[in-house]
Amino acid sequence: MGVYLVSVAARDWSQPGEDGYGDVAAALDTELARRGLSPYEARDAPGWFEEKVGPSMDGFLALCGTLLTDAELSALLDWSVLVPFELDEEIVLPVGTAYSGEDTAVAGAPRVLALAERLAAAIALPVDAIPAGENLALSLWFLEGGAERTARVRPGTWAEDPDAAFYVALYLRAAQYSLRYGCPMTYS
Repeated sequence: MGVYLVSVAARDWSQPGEDGYGDVAAALDTELARRGLSPYEARDAPGWFEEKVGPSMDGFLALCGTLLTDAELSALLDWSVLVPFELDEEIVLPVGTAYSGEDTAVAGAPRVLALAERLAAAIALPVDAIPAGENLALSLWFLEGGAERTARVRPGTWAEDPDAAFYVALYLRAAQYSLRYGCPMTYS
């Protein structure tokens, strides 16, 4: 089993109850209206984003500690729902999900993408060589030798800590997917 970072289908976003995110969606729309912003309507992607969160985060957190401020690290990691639009700051909603406890922290994908791009540039991550789009493609690329083969022809700092590189790529691809297809992301 484990924890996965996944896209949320539009029907699941609007569906209340245990199998959906309708309570989160309604609370987010209320908070957006309070801030004078339009409600968010999730769109369906042509496929599904799903990546397993499994490797150790130690090297990734160390990398973040050298390149990001505490506020930036929080913006990158301390969310339970990622939405495909800019937010000035994280929004904490008084409604929980299976993995968020009693509150749900919502972050904007543009900010997460910008931070992930900074990390990717710092370690010279070969973004063009990393798969995107298909379910578990990123996880399998790191687990089944794709990263090792790429490191032989495109060595660099990224290849010195594959687990750290995985998380940089994970947050990069998740934010890109959210923005490209207009869908929220969450942990499952």
